[in-house]
Amino acid sequence: MRRVLEDEQYQVSILQEGRDAFIRVKTQLPDLLILDLRLGDISGQEVLKQLKDDCVTADIPVIVYTAAVLEAEEVNQLISDDPERYQGVHVVQKPFELESLLTLVQQVVNEPVS
Repeated sequence: MRRVLEDEQYQVSILQEGRDAFIRVKTQLPDLLILDLRLGDISGQEVLKQLKDDCVTADIPVIVYTAAVLEAEEVNQLISDDPERYQGVHVVQKPFELESLLTLVQQVVNEPVS
């Protein structure tokens, strides 16, 4: 995934531990966050909630991905329950084609910020 994004001239920063994600995102303020829901030390859903609860990071678009059907359904439910809060959050289930992810990244990065 990293190579595909870098080949398209996107600057990519990777975090190995989820517990650092919120602070790093708040510091770097990326144009887009691609978030695995399975982070090991902290739930990706928890990171997503932290991002959306903070006024500095709330508007950063997020693509969440997971192989777990239940986790994907839970995030889709969060979005359905509060679409305004979770505006700009997209859910992708593994396995997915990298070309499809790239298309979604291009669409999200080019979306006007509301």
